[in-house]
Amino acid sequence: MKWIELKDIKKTYSGSPAVRELNLTIEEKQFVTLLGPSGCGKTTTLRIIAGLEEPDSGEIIVNGKIFFSREKGIYVPPEKRKLGLIFQSYALWPHMTVRKNISLALEQMRLPKDKIESIVKEVLNKVQLSEYIDRYPSELSGGQQQRVAVARMIAAKPSIFLMDEPLSNLDAMLRVDMRTELKRLHHELGSTTVYVTHDQVEALTLSDKIAVMDKGILKQVGTPEEIYKRPQDLFVARFVGSPRINCIEGNLATEGSGRYFKTGKIKIQIKNEAQSKMSTDSLIGTIRPEDIVVSKVEKPGWIKVNVFSVLPAGSETILSVKQDTINLSVKINGFTDIRMNESVWINIDPLKMNYYNKETGKLVFSYFS
Repeated sequence: MKWIELKDIKKTYSGSPAVRELNLTIEEKQFVTLLGPSGCGKTTTLRIIAGLEEPDSGEIIVNGKIFFSREKGIYVPPEKRKLGLIFQSYALWPHMTVRKNISLALEQMRLPKDKIESIVKEVLNKVQLSEYIDRYPSELSGGQQQRVAVARMIAAKPSIFLMDEPLSNLDAMLRVDMRTELKRLHHELGSTTVYVTHDQVEALTLSDKIAVMDKGILKQVGTPEEIYKRPQDLFVARFVGSPRINCIEGNLATEGSGRYFKTGKIKIQIKNEAQSKMSTDSLIGTIRPEDIVVSKVEKPGWIKVNVFSVLPAGSETILSVKQDTINLSVKINGFTDIRMNESVWINIDPLKMNYYNKETGKLVFSYFS
């Protein structure tokens, strides 16, 4: 069921477009992440949904009700939209206890005291902070403060959760823990969530759908697997994935009865199903670092490369290899005995390649269905 609909949303600041003709549909109970670099328009989009920013044109519909329409003269103010909102800063009242930070909004709703107390204890139990109910924010860690902010949001039982980079102030380990908490809560509460981040790992791990934005333009909407395996243009391909995807400029060539994507000494066969889709000879081929296989022993048909750098990270090792002027990243599991300046051989699986038009950056062909 359609829960949030953004239709032809435009927003400019001092004549500069922040959001350009954005159309996005979010289904009920979905966790949708707005992903992109700083200044891409993702936070502006979230604030438009919340009613904190008024678009120049377009329409916002939530659960069948029009929240904004310039053409129809409709504007529902933020306080009447029944949305929960968490910003990058936790915005906790420093002079109030955890109990009071959560109960304040409930008191303003004129709920009975026993009902308020029941709700406060219930939400603190959900975020595993029951024993901190009488502490002040200064007595909590960053992760605990963030969980109080989450508890305060869910206490009001909003129809939609809106989160703007809520984990960016936490250290790496706490971010991993909080991702786990947020995903568990989303599943448990069955909420519809719109989440803003520039961190593609957060987007991939948390989301049902990811909406990738750049310069105010919605580039692609899809599941994490679709975004990762079948990016629709080079911006999405380069932005999502760590280490970054390998981009190889080359041309199509015919040798005997076969067609190949060639650049320098690298030659990758184009399978029959792809040949008819290749409308241009000038292409950029992409391959994820984990889809390149490396061997210390020479193998027929494999490509000889020189190891430029070796970056071990415990669970994986990132190799940077060179073949003439072409640099490639290779990801292998665990540690390796491969050393810098060593010669090794790599194999690129042709069925793991995506091909893009060099001029437009748009996807020409993908083997991933």
